[in-house]
Amino acid sequence: MGRELRDFIMRGSVVDLAVGVVVGVAFAGVINSFVANLLTPLVTIPGEVDFSQLSLTVGGGTFLYGRFLNDLIGFLLIATAVVRVVVRPMNRLRAARARSGDAATVRCAACLSTIPAAARRCAFCAAPQDPVGPAAEGVDA
Repeated sequence: MGRELRDFIMRGSVVDLAVGVVVGVAFAGVINSFVANLLTPLVTIPGEVDFSQLSLTVGGGTFLYGRFLNDLIGFLLIATAVVRVVVRPMNRLRAARARSGDAATVRCAACLSTIPAAARRCAFCAAPQDPVGPAAEGVDA
C-alpha cells in the first residue's frame, strides 16, 4: 500500500495540484490584502469602512446584514481584480499563441493531435506524416 501511495503521489498531476494549491493560497492572501486595504476604502460609504455592525432585529432574531454586505463587496472586488489581473491577460496570451501557432501546426491524421507542420512523425503516436507547407518543398517524395 505504501508503494502504491508513493507511485500515485509521484505522478506529475498530484505534485502539480499541490503546487497549485500552495500558490493559490499565497495568491489569495495577496488579493485579500489588496481588496481589504486598497479597494474597499474606495467604494464604501464615506466614513463607514466596516458594515459588520449593521443589523436588523425582527421578533427575537437579529439579522447581521452588515456582515453580508462586507462579504458581498469583498467578493465583487476580488472577482473584478482577478478578472482584470489574471483572466484577461491569460485570454489575450492564449489568443496570441493560437494566432501565431495556427500556421505552423497541423493535425496528425492518425490521432488528431496538433503537431508542427514540418514534423515527419507524430510526437504522440509516431505515425508518419505527409510533409506539408514550406518544409515539404525540399523533401523528395
